[in-house]
Amino acid sequence: MAPDYFEPNSVDPQQRIDVARWRRAERTRLRQARASLNAGERRNISAAIMTGVQSIIDRRQCDEAKTVALYWPIKDEPDLRPLMTALHSRAFQVVLSVVEQRAAPLVFRLWTPQTRMIRGNWGIPVPPSTSGALPPDIVLAPLLGWDKRGYRLGYGGGYFDRTLAGLSPRPHSIGIGLSSARLATIFPQPHDIALDVILTEQGIEYERTQ
Repeated sequence: MAPDYFEPNSVDPQQRIDVARWRRAERTRLRQARASLNAGERRNISAAIMTGVQSIIDRRQCDEAKTVALYWPIKDEPDLRPLMTALHSRAFQVVLSVVEQRAAPLVFRLWTPQTRMIRGNWGIPVPPSTSGALPPDIVLAPLLGWDKRGYRLGYGGGYFDRTLAGLSPRPHSIGIGLSSARLATIFPQPHDIALDVILTEQGIEYERTQ
């Protein structure tokens, strides 16, 4: 597959097979690269990204964004948990993305520092259902890879694409990942949704223009 000859709206079955095969290989490569980082590198990356997220949120205060969706880190993802506490202390409503049902949109359950977490799908800590759910104004989406058009390569479940497609109004979406995870293209398929921002430890690397 060559990016110059790829047609994202194609329904050609062989092209879809080729894209799926390529994505599986890229996910493995990118996960291995991320796992190879040492503890100090991971701390520095997470700290830089948290600073970047706060800057974006501060810039959007004119839009009165008060509910921010984060994620509980897994598989060596940037750890933004200190940001959850920081935002809560600033009177933001913090929600965590939760898989309540396989192959369905995510839900966003309310989190506070006092929340007693439970084990959700794949053993990921999540707030209990009694915490309630809120639609976010800003949503942070962890990623494995990203491209210059704002497309995100995730783990392959399609949860964030499915969720963004169903939310109205659509929240401001920020992809969170490593600068080194940039790809020439993810070979976007018709179901893929470009994010509004790609944020890495190097700062904003992509931002949608209005």
